[in-house]
Amino acid sequence: MKQCILVGAPVQSGASQAGCVMGPAAYRTAGLGPMLERLGHCVSDIGDVVPDIPSLPEGALPGCRNPAEMIGWTEALTKVAEESAGTGFPIFMGGDHSLAAGTVSGLARQAARVGRPLFVLWLDAHPDLHSPDTSTSGNLHGVPVAYFTGQPGFQPYFPPPQALVLPENICMMGIRSVDPAENDRLASLPIAVYDMRAIDEGGVLAPLTRFLDRVRAMDGLLHVSLDVDFLDPAIAPAVGTTVPGGATFREAHLIMETLCDSGRVSSLDLVELNPFLDERGRTAQLMVDLTASLLGHKVLDRPTRGY
Repeated sequence: MKQCILVGAPVQSGASQAGCVMGPAAYRTAGLGPMLERLGHCVSDIGDVVPDIPSLPEGALPGCRNPAEMIGWTEALTKVAEESAGTGFPIFMGGDHSLAAGTVSGLARQAARVGRPLFVLWLDAHPDLHSPDTSTSGNLHGVPVAYFTGQPGFQPYFPPPQALVLPENICMMGIRSVDPAENDRLASLPIAVYDMRAIDEGGVLAPLTRFLDRVRAMDGLLHVSLDVDFLDPAIAPAVGTTVPGGATFREAHLIMETLCDSGRVSSLDLVELNPFLDERGRTAQLMVDLTASLLGHKVLDRPTRGY
């Protein structure tokens, strides 16, 4: 049994398309809390985080959309993530993926406090390794991994992370849309990256098992950051950054079931859900179902009956 702490992060300042602000409400409507209770977990919903938005000098972070908002969210979510990780299993209901700059930074601070390494499983179509000065779109949901690994380009405006995630402690799966600047950065960093071709060729289980073996060997804490666009848009249409060829229903559930079996996951991001683009709530429900698989839902196979 876990003490699950639901944290609403209605962030949409990092994306170009409005709608992610409704994500936390959609997860609540889809029954995330009651589902966790049915699985035997204790659940507390602390509501939605409200950031303080700083004032930036004129001309700060040129080319970036809404940088002051992201800085405010990063500061607020870092604080909430550190506090909630110290008392339970936080589930951050987003909101676009820029929120991970704050959630992962706060989790890294708590991990450092207890003397354990933090590992991150990044389930996403994109590596999100841009810095503000390399992004061509200006959308800051493309920068969180660069931020929490301490890459250049964020200072002096962003709060310096007090604890970093080591690149070698990150595993990315489902990658299939990478910009040239991100490609160069990936080539220089020891991040384990499994794009969809690698998954097509070898499946999801072998690379995930290798990563989990390393987490176990180092007695690490494991954060899972699940982006809706990790999934194929045919099964998860409610995202503003659809990329064809994503993970299938069974691949996604196998990952979650394997993570559950490992007993290593200590926190979760659910990000980039845009209910405005959904079809009768199917994407929100799928994300809730995947969370259920991560947190203990089991399906017993029964013999097929012959007639």
